[in-house]
Amino acid sequence: MTELPGVVDHHVHLGLVDHVPLRGGPLVEVHDLGWSPAQAATWRRQPPGDVVVRAVGRFHTAPGGYPTGRAWAPADAVRAVVDEADAAAAVAELVRDGFDALKITLHAAMPLLSDGVLLALVRAAHEAGLPALVHAEGPGQAERAIDAGADVLVHAPWTEPLPDPVLARATQMTWISTLAIHDEAGRTVAIDNVRRFRAVGGTIVYGTDMGNGPTPVGPNPTEIRLLEQAGLTGDALLEAVLGPLAAPGPQRTLVSPLPMPQTAADLIAWLASATRLTTQETS
Repeated sequence: MTELPGVVDHHVHLGLVDHVPLRGGPLVEVHDLGWSPAQAATWRRQPPGDVVVRAVGRFHTAPGGYPTGRAWAPADAVRAVVDEADAAAAVAELVRDGFDALKITLHAAMPLLSDGVLLALVRAAHEAGLPALVHAEGPGQAERAIDAGADVLVHAPWTEPLPDPVLARATQMTWISTLAIHDEAGRTVAIDNVRRFRAVGGTIVYGTDMGNGPTPVGPNPTEIRLLEQAGLTGDALLEAVLGPLAAPGPQRTLVSPLPMPQTAADLIAWLASATRLTTQETS
């Protein structure tokens, strides 16, 4: 019998999935990275299923920027930021509403924030004690996020290989994996970027973009296997998917009859066999 913390998915969109399968499963915490702020605030107060929910509220982008106009994105989930003063106002709104981070989008096929507004957003977030999370898609956008001092890329970069000098400037960041959502070409690029990022000391955490297409509601075996392909094994793989391996506390501990997992296949089997410990069981 072995015990481990439950799974933390660092990138989900709860508005696009059925919440019922979350109840009682091995997923114990999710980070909702963009939705209508009123709904996201409700999820934080009254989590669907029995998971801890952290949330960012709106996507912050240039006027007309991603994901403006996308059928899956509620209109009030997008906050256009017009200038540097408006960047400060947008972050003040986040603080007022009690959200956990600032989400910024940079999508090269749609209108983009200027360098000045991007930097103002990141600085305002940091002054408010919030991390700045960036969706960076298309040529040069990951590098822009890195050089603006963003804390997190919400997808491991998949649209272009990042040069080694850019990776060396990114070691203060965390990247959320989301490898499984891409086509073969995108996965190949992302896995190579992850391998090289880790080689220079970068941090990778598990995230699935749950809700983006037919993703599992719960642990995603394909994502776990791809993390192993990117070089994460043993404790590095466990910590990417589960977080710190120290005792997580009641309702966040899983127990399995299987031995401690070391490979992706082990971990997938371990999670499939695991159940949550209740408060009574841990007392």
